[in-house]
Amino acid sequence: MKVRKLTRGEEIPYNLLLLGDETVEAINRYIAKSTLFVCEEAGELIAVSALFPIDARVVELKNIAVVPAFQGKGIGSLLLEHVQEEMKLAGYEEMLVGTPDVAIKQLTFYRKLGFKNDHIRKNFFLDNYPEPIIEDGIQLKDMQVMKKRLS
Repeated sequence: MKVRKLTRGEEIPYNLLLLGDETVEAINRYIAKSTLFVCEEAGELIAVSALFPIDARVVELKNIAVVPAFQGKGIGSLLLEHVQEEMKLAGYEEMLVGTPDVAIKQLTFYRKLGFKNDHIRKNFFLDNYPEPIIEDGIQLKDMQVMKKRLS
């Protein structure tokens, strides 16, 4: 398996990004200014991450997604560890990530990789998506923002 930075001119893998975000419109809000990293297995894209610069020292992980057939095999962790190192080398000191405040699986994933709760973005999912988003029978409302020091 290979992790690499997506180069300018390469097609944006919306099919993968839509595994981690609900709509193309939501993705388009951050994708133009984001750096994308992908995981490839036998020439096939199996995972993606999108990193958006907040300022000179803080970067936000806007999206990370793994093809369902490859989930639960450590690929997401490997990709996130790789991009953290890349962002550290690029001079960033902190990484933020936002996830639904009721998404236990995602919260646990980030905590295992050293992220800590930072703040809540109230009504994020109500204000930023045209249709209600239901996950595990619960309508998403607030986003838990987590932070990790890279340096």
